[in-house]
Amino acid sequence: MTNKKEVVGFIFQITDKVLWNVFRKNEIGDVLLPFVVLRRLDCILEPVNGKVREAYNNFKDKVAEDKLDPILRKAAGGLQFYNISRHTFESLRENPKTIEIDFNNYLYGFNKEVRDIIDNFQFEKVIGRLLKNRLLYQMIDAICKVDLHTDKIDNHDMGYIFEELIRISNEQSNETAGEHFTPRDVVQLMIEVMFSTEKEVFTQPGIIRTIYDPAMGTGGMINIAKNYVVEVLSANQSNKPTIRTYGQEINEQSYAIAKSEALITGENIDNIRHGNTFTQDRFADKKFHYMLANPPYGVTWSKDADYIINESANPAGRFYAGLPAKSDGQLLFLQHMISKMEYEGSKIAVVTNGSPLFSGGAGSGESDIRKWIISNDWLECIVALPKDLFYNTGINTFIWFLNNNKPSHRRGKVQLINAVEADDKSSQKEGFCRPEKRSLGNKRNKIEEYHIQKIVDLYTRFEEGSYCKIFDNEFFGYYQVTIEQPELDEKGKPKQGRNGELKPDTKKRDKENIPLSEDIEVYFEKEVLPHVKNAWIDFDKTRIGYEINFSKYFTEFKPLRSTGDIKAEIHELEFGNESEKGIKDLILDLFK
Repeated sequence: MTNKKEVVGFIFQITDKVLWNVFRKNEIGDVLLPFVVLRRLDCILEPVNGKVREAYNNFKDKVAEDKLDPILRKAAGGLQFYNISRHTFESLRENPKTIEIDFNNYLYGFNKEVRDIIDNFQFEKVIGRLLKNRLLYQMIDAICKVDLHTDKIDNHDMGYIFEELIRISNEQSNETAGEHFTPRDVVQLMIEVMFSTEKEVFTQPGIIRTIYDPAMGTGGMINIAKNYVVEVLSANQSNKPTIRTYGQEINEQSYAIAKSEALITGENIDNIRHGNTFTQDRFADKKFHYMLANPPYGVTWSKDADYIINESANPAGRFYAGLPAKSDGQLLFLQHMISKMEYEGSKIAVVTNGSPLFSGGAGSGESDIRKWIISNDWLECIVALPKDLFYNTGINTFIWFLNNNKPSHRRGKVQLINAVEADDKSSQKEGFCRPEKRSLGNKRNKIEEYHIQKIVDLYTRFEEGSYCKIFDNEFFGYYQVTIEQPELDEKGKPKQGRNGELKPDTKKRDKENIPLSEDIEVYFEKEVLPHVKNAWIDFDKTRIGYEINFSKYFTEFKPLRSTGDIKAEIHELEFGNESEKGIKDLILDLFK
């Protein structure tokens, strides 16, 4: 059984044969994923188990534990894992009566990196429930029938199998999947746009590139991105580029899944790290070539506020540009990613909701962050996505694409792509998504490959049209000026202060947003003074703000219908009785 889909199907048959009626549908992944990881490790270790145990017995009482680990790794043929127990999955099947003791002995026989993964899977709870229902032996017996030896399933195919298991498990638990799992169609769109102009880079011999996700969930983005570069962009090359993936995740189980995939596919597991990206930057000394993320929307950072505020006071810190409202940390993730950009050039693709585009007025943290990004000419493109693409939300979402080494024709400009329309079968009009065959939580729409190619084409052509707008950087900036009017006395005359200046009436104070491209005083004389004769600008209160009002730029003005057209339409109406005819006449009289 070497067909990848057959293997995935066979693994999920265990659900019906062993786990039914004990674990809920949305818990199946919690059981299957760790057992698949252990089975893969068990199959890989089979040829070296004897050498590892011999080395362990020879050196366990002669060297310190930290010196013993490299000896055992060497005995395991240089693998990142080994097991010193006398058990394998096959031997565990021989003694059903001692299965609990033997299985625990087997688990504790792994090296500390594997035990860390097992702990973060919260595997003890799973084992406890299996034991309580007398299913542990049946589970081990069933997983032994899945042949995951490397001569049957290579690392690439194993990665596919594991990704499919993750995908199906997340779809089955779609009420929470969106927190740690981004739908594959969205990931594919991010990747194909990001790498659409990079093919030439990967034709260079000996090229090494890094891919990073600071909120990686189960690691899907970095793995799919790597596979795309190696298998699609470099498909016909004999010298494949070296792609190194990195990621950090705060959720323990998601981290365990991501680290497991790295382990069972031969990646460097030290590049997958656990912790809070805001307060524990586990890659503080690293820069990356490509970064992708789908950070949580509208999640508070108040519990990390002291740390983040302190870092924001440091000009060399990640958050010096500004702090968003504590109710939403999306722009913190974006600043963190910008701090990781390679000096010679990096690209970023990050999913957000609408809030980071326009929340916060001039002088706010959000506005200052947008100003910092756009003024530095890092913002390359924003794509507005269709609704109902994600499992746990149906709201409007956007992908930001950043580049600190823009090509010459993009410098000083920002491209906006309005990819919100769905396919319309009635008019045979192709949009940017189609309805899902069945809803998965809030995910009711899907982006197909032909939709992705349409968006990639809009991005690479870089030409204005119905779905694409291109603006100069300063277009998004504005002066927020404070307009004052004098306070009047009982005779209606302006009051004056001690030095003879007009006293402002705070009740009449107003603010006006003036585009950066305009001269403030010329705008004031043309647009304000004709309506408010005695007004003046308090220049001390002037602030510069930046916002991206996406929907405004793509709203098409539709002129009102002429009165003649409306009158003609009323004339054509037929009424059944005299009363209704009288109403018609009254309406027509209004148009005279």
